[in-house]
Parts: sequence; structure tokens; C-alpha cells
Amino acid sequence: MQNTTSPYHPIFRKPYFPPSRVPPPSPKQSTAALASHLRTSAVTQTIEGCSARISLEYGTFYSNALPLLPSFEVEYEPNGHTLTSFIGALVRNEIPITCDDWRNKELNESKEKIWSEIKRCFNIEEERRGFCMKLAGKLLRGFRTFLSSKFLKDADGNFVDAELPKKYESLISAEEWEAFKSKRQDPVFQRISATNRERASSPAYPYRKGRVGYGRLEQSMLQKEESSETSLPAHVLWKEARVGKSGVPQEEVLHVYQKCEELSQSLSPDDTKGILSRALDVPEYSGRVRGKGFGVTPTSLSVKKGKAPSNQELHARLEAMQVELDALRREREASASTVYRDASDKNSINCTFQPNIPEGISHCQLYLSSPYYRMVGKGKVHNVSGVLLHTRELPAGCLKVSVDIAVEPNAALPYPSDDSDATTVHEAVGSFVAWPTNLICVGYEVFV
Repeated sequence: MQNTTSPYHPIFRKPYFPPSRVPPPSPKQSTAALASHLRTSAVTQTIEGCSARISLEYGTFYSNALPLLPSFEVEYEPNGHTLTSFIGALVRNEIPITCDDWRNKELNESKEKIWSEIKRCFNIEEERRGFCMKLAGKLLRGFRTFLSSKFLKDADGNFVDAELPKKYESLISAEEWEAFKSKRQDPVFQRISATNRERASSPAYPYRKGRVGYGRLEQSMLQKEESSETSLPAHVLWKEARVGKSGVPQEEVLHVYQKCEELSQSLSPDDTKGILSRALDVPEYSGRVRGKGFGVTPTSLSVKKGKAPSNQELHARLEAMQVELDALRREREASASTVYRDASDKNSINCTFQPNIPEGISHCQLYLSSPYYRMVGKGKVHNVSGVLLHTRELPAGCLKVSVDIAVEPNAALPYPSDDSDATTVHEAVGSFVAWPTNLICVGYEVFV
């Protein structure tokens, strides 16, 4: 049994029609005919050769058989502003301004009506319902803020006991207006409002792009650079969004950006906490992707945050990794005594291996021969008598090298160390590893 005594229930929401302009609508009339009470202009768009006209004047809605294309900033579609205005008109007509909790289950029926009208008038997927409902809640909050700032405050920000504006008499009842004013005068509400207002007035890294959101900013950056990429890293967008008309970012913004660049070289791609959040040293919030704008969620970006594996799963993974490591070691040991020829199809590097590597520490290039012969890194070879690697003797036919530069970051190390987690050349940068002598070239490569 539904609770029909709630003020949120649709039967208590009177239909909207501007006074003395349009006759009272019938109960069966579409909500779309009632949703446009704040718009006074017509929008005409041509979509794929067909004309679609929305006349949002005096609460009347017109459209031909072709619905508008879906449009929201996340997907950079051209009709984003039209969709946003349409949703704003719907939610202001269906949901009372006294609604403080958008998640209230008593609003489900009204939300269903809003979504039905959106689907009827726009060609939009069911998967976009969550985004549209979030946008509707955001627009309703913005409308309440507008009413409070415009009619209930003077120039100094003091409360004004104003009457219900005639412009909104057909949308807001007298009872709702009085309840709304009472809520705005509540000491608890005013304290929370003051705290939020103070926090928003002095952000550490203010946004500099006005009404341009992250989505359209990203689109313009990709178009300007003529890039084939479909998205940009969050910290790149974050920095660009904080560059003003001067074109020069603040020193604090550059510091965060440089920290993000450093972290991007060391963190795993599967890290669940974003690089930007680490650089800013702030907590992450569930369902939010920092630096991507409103409406973007980990799900929409396919950012999987799996649950922590159990001990049994970890044990199975370790066993599988150990088997692969043993097989890799056997392969490397078998190939260590073989002299490899250059099998590269590029023939861009000509390097003659020296039969005797000089004693001491020398600059060198590090090569691998499988699946083809190529240079994978640069560093220094330590040809010192009695040298140990992590307190252990070096494998036969190997020398101790320090990896300085990863030319092929994902290349597997020929001899991963049991005392280190490094398994690739990138992970070994800054540390010592064992490398087959016949795959070490002393000096610098010569390009031919």
C-alpha cells in the first residue's frame, strides 16, 4: 500500500500551467506539456537532415516523430544544454522544493515519471538513467539555492521574509513556500550552509573554466591537439581546468601536476586509488572519479575495484608465479652460453660486444634475445672481483648491473631476484640485477 499522505506523493503535486495563458490540462496530459514553465524561447535544431522543434513557451511542448539525440557532457553530445534544461523543468514540476533528501523512496514514482518523459522525448539508453537522475537532483538543489539567494536574502545576505513570487505561484504552493522559508531560517541549516559557503569561497585550487565542464574541456583539448586518443589522464585535465586567461598555471597547481607525473611512472595501472588523489593527499569517495567531472563513475570508465583476494587465492597465484619463474630461469640459463646474433628487423643498432668487459664500473646497454634481439635498457656494469648481488653470488655467466633507463619497460628481467619484487626492466630501475655477460654492450650504442 502506497503512502498517499506524504507531501511528496504525486497526487499532492498540482499540475503546472501559466495563469491566464493556457487552459488547465487534463489529468492524462503529458508531463512534457507542463515541464517548460521557465523557458520563453523556441529551440530549433536539425538532426541528420530532419528538423526537431521544441517550443518551450508557455508550458507547451512540440516535437516531430524524430526524438532528439542523447546529449550529456560525459559523452560530448551536441544537445547537452537542451537535455539539461528539459530535465530541470521536469524536476521542478514533479518534485516539491521542500524535498531535502533526493534518495527518499517516496520520490520513486515521481522519478519514474521524469525518466519516462526523458525517454519519450530523447533517444537515450536505459543505462543513462542513473546519470539523468543525478542531474535532476543537482538541478533541484540549484533551483532551491536560486530561490533562497534571489528572494530570501538582501544585498548583505540577511534573511528576508518575502512573499511567494508571482512568477512561481503555479509551480509552488503557499504551504510549500512557507515550509521552505522556515527551513532556511532553521539554525542547524544556517550553520551547515555557512560552513559549506566558507569552504566553497576559498578553494585551494580554484576551477578556472567557468561553465565549461571537464567533459567539454577534454573534448576541446583532444581536438586542438588532433589526437587519436579518446580520453586524457585525470591529472592532465585537472591542471588544464585550473589555467586562467593568462595561460599560466599557479605554482601550487604545477607542483601537484609534477607530483602526478612522478607517481604515474611508479604506480601500477591497477592501483585502486587514483594518482590525482594521492598527489592531493585527499580521500577518495565511492562512486566518484576525481578530475573527470560530474556524472563520471568508476563503472562508466570501466575502472574495476575488485575485492581483496583471499589467502587461498593468493597462495594459488604465488604457486603459479613460481612455476613461471622457474621455467623462465631454465630458459635463461640454457641460452646464457649461446652467442646470439642480431635478429632485429630494424637493423638500427650496430654494437660489437667486447670479449672482455673492462674491470670497474662502465656505462652499458642491456639486451635481450627473445623473442628477437633488441636493447631493453641502459645502466652501468659492475665488473668487480668478488662482487655479490644482494649478499648472494651471481649466476654463472652473469655480471652485476645497475639499471638506469628502461628502454622497453615491460621487458622481463633475465634473472629476477628472490630478494626483490622487480620482474621487469621498469621495476628494476634504480636497483641492481644480474645480467648475462654476452647480452651486455659496454659504451654507448652507435646508430647507422
